[in-house]
Amino acid sequence: MALTDLALTPPDRPPMLTGGGFGRVFDACAEAMLAVDPWAGRILDANPAAGRLLGYDRAVLRGMAMSDLHPGQLPALIVFTDAVLSRGSFRTRTLMPRHATGAELKVEYAGALLPPEPREAADRPRLLLVLTDLQDLRRRNVDSEADAYMRGGIAEWQKVERFFRDVERENQLILRAAGEGIYGVNAEGKTTFVNPAAERMLGWSAEDLVGKDMHAIVHHTHADGSHYHQEDCPIYTAFRDGAVHKVDNEVFWRRDGKPFWVEYTSTPIRDRGLVVGAVIVFRDISHRREADEKLRAALEEVQSLRARLELENAYLQEEIRIEGNHRGIIGNSAAIQSILRQVDLVAPTDATVLVTGESGTGKELIARAIHEASRRSSRPLIRVNCAAIPRELFESEFFGHVKGAFTGAVRDRVGRFELADGGTLFLDEVGEIPLELQGKLLRVLQEGQFERVGEERTRNVDVRVIAATNRDLRQEVRAGRFREDLYFRLNVVPVESVSLRERREDIALLAAHFLRGMNRKMNTAHLRLSEADARRLTQYDWPGNVRELENVIERAAILARNGRLHVVLPDAAPVAPRRSGSAPAGEASPIVLTDQERRDRDRANILAALDSCGGKVFGPGGAAELLDVKPTTLASRIKTLGIRYERAAP
Repeated sequence: MALTDLALTPPDRPPMLTGGGFGRVFDACAEAMLAVDPWAGRILDANPAAGRLLGYDRAVLRGMAMSDLHPGQLPALIVFTDAVLSRGSFRTRTLMPRHATGAELKVEYAGALLPPEPREAADRPRLLLVLTDLQDLRRRNVDSEADAYMRGGIAEWQKVERFFRDVERENQLILRAAGEGIYGVNAEGKTTFVNPAAERMLGWSAEDLVGKDMHAIVHHTHADGSHYHQEDCPIYTAFRDGAVHKVDNEVFWRRDGKPFWVEYTSTPIRDRGLVVGAVIVFRDISHRREADEKLRAALEEVQSLRARLELENAYLQEEIRIEGNHRGIIGNSAAIQSILRQVDLVAPTDATVLVTGESGTGKELIARAIHEASRRSSRPLIRVNCAAIPRELFESEFFGHVKGAFTGAVRDRVGRFELADGGTLFLDEVGEIPLELQGKLLRVLQEGQFERVGEERTRNVDVRVIAATNRDLRQEVRAGRFREDLYFRLNVVPVESVSLRERREDIALLAAHFLRGMNRKMNTAHLRLSEADARRLTQYDWPGNVRELENVIERAAILARNGRLHVVLPDAAPVAPRRSGSAPAGEASPIVLTDQERRDRDRANILAALDSCGGKVFGPGGAAELLDVKPTTLASRIKTLGIRYERAAP
């Protein structure tokens, strides 16, 4: 074909290659081709293959500047063009044209200088550029090698087999001594050799495996039981990409059908440039993976325990009282002694206890005393105020929830029952639980099992339950507001917390204790409870019980002036009823005490003074000075009343 067949269109039309046979060849060529004016730096024409490779229509490519097709590559473009112009032809892989989508293409440019047409100026040469897609070229080379390999037939197979026999023979000592399992496969996945370590780990002999499809025997199934397709196996991927593949999260299957975790490396083997198989080195990592799983489980358990301890700490912080509050039961009255005997009897057991009594009588102190005297004292006492829990959050508060169980559940939450596992759960104001929710509480009390909200897993707990209420639950049962079966489940051991007016002899002791706390809190040591103050406190009926007494003492300490307490009882304070006689109108009714009541009052007053002074009778700050009596007189009264002072536990 004559070069004169290649002609340019006139300048007033889009430049293109014409000219009979050459133009048809240009269009039909499978290789991408561009005709370029090097002086103008523009594309004169492009064949359809170039349009497909570059992603542009032919009309767009015609007249496009080469620099637009190679943004940022102008120096390299000039060097390549000069090389073609000076040498007549030149190749380069440094230029990367930009696809219409913006991606850079890896190509090889082959440029040739076209002689001018007779009617064209000799100083305006044109270039013919052929673009070869390097990725496509590599694919064609692989296909060509595979085709040549397949055409080799039996001779090539025999050559591969000889190659593996040579490998096995030359490395026999190494293969037998290696602790890792080693086996070879050819390009068809057939086993060519197996070392003794691989035989021991797989349970198969070399005779059973050689010549067989290794994947179908030991690598056919994933750990989760799903089928492992051979084309997905990294071992055989090495045949296609010629790269080394390392894997550490798969299983091989033994002859007995049991899997074991392995890590392996698949290394392709080449013979004169052709991939003819692979060598696989593997080791059993079941023990290591088991140890990792145990470590992971242990870490999760640690995290769970940490979260639980943090919650326990938060709950316990809520339960810590101010320093002035007592943590023990204070009192010498017969009623208190009876309660303490009940505590001693029930504490060693795991029986459910129902503490009843008026508000402010110290029901929680009784629950704490039972817990601290029990075998569960090393675990926390978790308090739940049933009256303060919203109806819709009852299950979450008691049993916990998982993330996403309901709107606002942004993380897992441990419930109070799970938090109290191994310890004691104190259900305060248990009578306030709505009737429709009582059945869920009954189940966990009876079975020791529950599920978190939004979770199907059943959890077991070992919790000792102490409930408290100021309601008459028997009356609530009769009224249909409390489940009878739950009442019987809670009322295994009933303990009644008596009101303060039923143990008046303890009032002075409690007041002195609260006053010591206020002294510490206010950093004072001179406030004392006088006999007159103690008498006034003892005569008051205390409808608010111990809680009200504590508040009165705190207010008296705050209002104290010049070391004197200012005890202010509530207006229209109720007083103990008179035993006999009547008072004139407008006068306060005097309190008439029996001899025994007087002795009990004097005894309680002296004990309160001794407790306030730390047992000191004589000297400055002693009980005699506090009671405003002579020390010898006080000593005589102590002997007469048979008082043996023991400092009350704070």
